[in-house]
Amino acid sequence: MRLGLLGGSFNPIHNCHLSVAAQTRDALNLDRILFVPTGDPPHKDSGSLAPARHREAMVRLAIGAEPSFELTDIELRRGGKSYSIDTIRALQTHLGPEAELFFVIGLDAFLDLPSWKEADRLLRACHFVVVSRPGASFERLATMPLFPPVDREQLRTLDRGEAHRLTVPVPDGDRLTLLRLAPCLVSASEIRQRIRARRSVADVLPPPVQSYIIQHGLYLEDADHTGSQG
Repeated sequence: MRLGLLGGSFNPIHNCHLSVAAQTRDALNLDRILFVPTGDPPHKDSGSLAPARHREAMVRLAIGAEPSFELTDIELRRGGKSYSIDTIRALQTHLGPEAELFFVIGLDAFLDLPSWKEADRLLRACHFVVVSRPGASFERLATMPLFPPVDREQLRTLDRGEAHRLTVPVPDGDRLTLLRLAPCLVSASEIRQRIRARRSVADVLPPPVQSYIIQHGLYLEDADHTGSQG
């Protein structure tokens, strides 16, 4: 079983999340993509998050029609701070050695990896898949702490669009794959702003997610109060 893990606050889940999942699945021939909504992320102000039950419900609605997409509530059930190394270890224990885990992460977030809990062990624990993000350069990885040695010119070919995939060996670990995907400029923060401004989001959200947000009145309050909505 080749299993991609796509974590995030999904606040809310939107079309770019689904596009990244589908493109990564196809590029790496993955059997499934497992969406992992975060509970209390250590790198974000949890006060800006919609309640976990709403974010989980929206993910289920967004992926319901795609058999290769699934959801796990492992981080939502854990309580307290959610750290990726703990999630990976728990999934490896639960799924067993026959499951090969691919940790899918945006380039902008991956550049912050050195500040994560047990970052060096996390990098060796599974196969990382670093996907392109608007405004982030693969070339920056050449000077990133913990990143394996790599030819800077190879990274530039990804930034220029001359290459779309690069596999890098990880010492004492698995491999790390860099993927240049079709650009998608939508962000969850922009969507929340549009909702508060009563602007249409039909072009960026799956229809069931848009209906759910309207039904429950999510993201209409100021960002500092969004987390307390019922």
